[in-house]
Amino acid sequence: MRTILRLALVFSAFSAVSAVKSAELPGTKALTEEGNLSAKQVAGMHKYLDRALKDAHKNGAALWKTDKTSPEAFSKSVEPNRERLRKYLGVVDQRVPPRLEYIGEPNRLAVAQTDLYQVFAVRWAVLPGVDAEGLLLEPRAKPIAAVVAVPDADWTPEQLVGLAPGLQPISQFARRLAEQNCRVLIPTLIDRKDTLSGNPKLGRGTNQPHREFVQRMAYEMGRTLIGYEVQKVLAAVDWFSASKDKLPVWAAGHGEGGFAVLCAAALDTRISRAVVSGYFGVKLDVWNAPLDRNVWGFLHEFGDAELGALAAPRLVELRYNESPKFDGPAKPQPGRGGGAAPGTLGEGPVEDTFAEWERLNALTGAEKGTRPLMTRNFPREPASNLDVRLIPFKLQGKPTDGRVPPADLRTNFDPAARHKRQFDQLVSYTQKLWRDSDATRKAYWAKADASSPAAWEKSCDALRDYFHTDVIGKLPDMTVPPNVRTRQVYDEKTWTGHEVVIDCYEDVFAYGILLLPKDLKPGEKRPVVVCQHGLEGTPRDTIEVEKRPVYNHFSRRLVELGYIVYAPQNPYYGKNDFRQLQRKANPLKLSLFSFIIRQHERTLDWLAALPNVDPKRIAFYGLSYGGKTAMRVPAVEKRYCLSICSGDFNEWIGKNVSVDLDRSYMWTGEYEMYEFDLGNTFNYAEMAYLIAPRPFMVERGHDDGVGTDEMVAYEFAKVRYLYANRLKLPERTTIEWFVGGHQVNAKETFAFLKKHLDFPK
Repeated sequence: MRTILRLALVFSAFSAVSAVKSAELPGTKALTEEGNLSAKQVAGMHKYLDRALKDAHKNGAALWKTDKTSPEAFSKSVEPNRERLRKYLGVVDQRVPPRLEYIGEPNRLAVAQTDLYQVFAVRWAVLPGVDAEGLLLEPRAKPIAAVVAVPDADWTPEQLVGLAPGLQPISQFARRLAEQNCRVLIPTLIDRKDTLSGNPKLGRGTNQPHREFVQRMAYEMGRTLIGYEVQKVLAAVDWFSASKDKLPVWAAGHGEGGFAVLCAAALDTRISRAVVSGYFGVKLDVWNAPLDRNVWGFLHEFGDAELGALAAPRLVELRYNESPKFDGPAKPQPGRGGGAAPGTLGEGPVEDTFAEWERLNALTGAEKGTRPLMTRNFPREPASNLDVRLIPFKLQGKPTDGRVPPADLRTNFDPAARHKRQFDQLVSYTQKLWRDSDATRKAYWAKADASSPAAWEKSCDALRDYFHTDVIGKLPDMTVPPNVRTRQVYDEKTWTGHEVVIDCYEDVFAYGILLLPKDLKPGEKRPVVVCQHGLEGTPRDTIEVEKRPVYNHFSRRLVELGYIVYAPQNPYYGKNDFRQLQRKANPLKLSLFSFIIRQHERTLDWLAALPNVDPKRIAFYGLSYGGKTAMRVPAVEKRYCLSICSGDFNEWIGKNVSVDLDRSYMWTGEYEMYEFDLGNTFNYAEMAYLIAPRPFMVERGHDDGVGTDEMVAYEFAKVRYLYANRLKLPERTTIEWFVGGHQVNAKETFAFLKKHLDFPK
């Protein structure tokens, strides 16, 4: 009987929709678009971002104020760019004083030796609790230079010396440098396997490559994996620079090592010569690369040409060798889940590589002596032909092509154990950043003035702007006209429903369904409740009784109480299709919520102008991903007079970062959740601070798996303290705990709306 009733309700709703489909609201054009508007919304954003990526370097040129009169003047003029690069890479932590230690077996210190040099296993201090570990090659003759030689992520230091198989002798550039009297340090990089990506205590595992696993948590804390590896290169430079012989410091790297060297040389002028192999080129498709290549704001201001410009004139050669190949994350194995972000590495077009080189020359003013050498080989040289003889370090001595690599004297050496130490250190360091982040955020918020509600709101304006511009990412102002189109899609006993499309940018539009009570009187002003769906949802899910039970048809119930209701479509729809929006947006210093905020801004413009809407009483109520929206959009858009976060309020930073939490996003495929440097600035309490002194409420089901009661209570206690103790407004915030799961409970929240919207009378 219940099944028959459900089918009848669905058929009835469908019939009503079909019957009224052509009508539009007065003052708007007729909506004629057909098909899945939710999917079309996401597709339009892809088009916008594709254009923005194509124009990124042109648009970012305004951030470069260069003086090309001399190499010295150029280097000085780009110092502000260098500091912003440091921020984007997360190279922000002070390194510990230089210290290098030898790791030897009993009665044997050198792990290999020849008549020209010795090889030592070493580690050197980088950050508190973080060492770099690898090999030191010490020439027997007086060294002429100190070189940091950085392998690709899937090469070991031993392969660069010939102690382990895998590379042709001509590609063992660390060994060849040592044979020509260079002191060489080789760090271990985090590789692309996934065997360590998990927590056995929780029974959790994932197919995320090690590089993605570290990147996810680091990104939330304002760091990146490449930033950590740059720190290891720079710590080697610290140690070289502290030596008594004051050797010139050089750096050379391939693949991920080339990326690290390029960034290190861009940041640190102590590196007097640098060579990059198998990395340089146009990176406008970085969103298609593995997640560890995702750097916030990178293409907004930087490309490889800009990195090379910061390294000029010390960047002496760009080697046109094969880039590393990576076919994407491994398939999930039994006992280990999925969740890895898609991403591959391969070769770009030849033309793109040389186009980037020409951009570099234009940036630096090549005629002033800053032009690096671009070694052109057609076809592209394989990585196995990384010939050190072409590195213009003015090396002394005879060619050493015929020399046999040394033999490893160690008896029980396991490179996997060394790699695990490096991996575990970075995970532990980042977990500590999270544990310390409460104090970091408290210091960040120290100047907020809680002496009165008005003083608080005013003092939060600068923080709100930073949140929008530097955390969410601010899109340009909208310039296209709204061009509002509507059509009626519901005709119920006491209310009507109207699809609404509003243009925001070329190809980007806001979409939703407006529900209007039929008893509205001319001149009457009523409050609006904006009801936001969750992940993969649509506005209809919040309206139709049997569509998605977790919503408890709260949009329908509110309009039946007499509220005007608007149910927007947010673009977290289409699985990986929308997640790739985040990947395209992040390098442009944008995010998914950059679009959502602008969509809501334009929607509020339209809603506030409707004849029966009271613009001072527009409330927000969202579940799940809609709860994420409830934290972020009203924090920026002050026209929302109150906000209700349902099924999402959390100790959000821990939810993203913790490897000890079974429901952490570290174990899921929701790789778009990570927001750069959020952990040091805005947890959910701090987002609620931006909403204050406006009313704010949390709706929490005890069995909701998005968090734990303890996490939610811990974070909400900070919100309660601000409202009740500091602002003296205890009645403006509350939390409802109910027996249930991930759903709209629609009880205390409805009472909260009635109280603060003064409706229904």
